[in-house]
Amino acid sequence: MTLHKEGYPTVGLALIFSVILIGIAWYFFPQSNVAKCTAYTISFFVLVIVLQFFRNPSRNWTKNENALICPADGKVVVIEETLETEFFQDKRIQVSIFMSPTNVHINRYPLSGIVKYAKHHAGKYLVAWHPKSSTENERTTV
Repeated sequence: MTLHKEGYPTVGLALIFSVILIGIAWYFFPQSNVAKCTAYTISFFVLVIVLQFFRNPSRNWTKNENALICPADGKVVVIEETLETEFFQDKRIQVSIFMSPTNVHINRYPLSGIVKYAKHHAGKYLVAWHPKSSTENERTTV
């Protein structure tokens, strides 16, 4: 298993935080095993959470031209017909997948093909369950 390249800065910050936290425990509480153990425990959990969030496990895909692979880990929360106004300008089927913090946060292409349109949209960082998050958050349309 590898880490996604976008996660390296966050992993670095988590490591720096851990070193500082453990250093504070050792410097200010040299006789307290409780403080040191607490610092180690907090550091461990922070690192585990960050590493599991940015993990990029290898996947074994079936080499089938007709296969449609789920683009993301998570839970399918909506399958509905919606009006697509950016490229197709007509009705399409929307599949929304909610990724919890324990899911792998990587989106993959669900099928092979040729990319004819791609556009980055700067935007907000609303929580995923916000009704307007799919239209107002930063995103890329492919």
